[in-house]
Amino acid sequence: MDNLYAATPLGSVHEIVEILARSAWARVERIISHGQASPEGFWYDQDEHEFVAVLRGAARLRFEGPDEEVALGPGDHLMIPAHRRHRVEWTSPDEPTVWLAVFFADESA
Repeated sequence: MDNLYAATPLGSVHEIVEILARSAWARVERIISHGQASPEGFWYDQDEHEFVAVLRGAARLRFEGPDEEVALGPGDHLMIPAHRRHRVEWTSPDEPTVWLAVFFADESA
């Protein structure tokens, strides 16, 4: 057994990404951010769908086409369809932001 809030290190220059579970069809990650954001001009464009939830902290995501910004706090979650371009605009610099992300392929693929 493990705990999603265990060992949330502070002060890392980079986000911390841990794979908690995986199969041929899905991957579950715990991501810890502490003030990090996507590099200027960088957009995620993933082949997989992503369900993401903020468990602790706060973040803002930006979506492209149409342009949309979404603020997330504890308990907030959303689905990001495959190839929906998005970026992390901001994460709280005052506390760790703990994310739970589930990546999975389209069942028709």
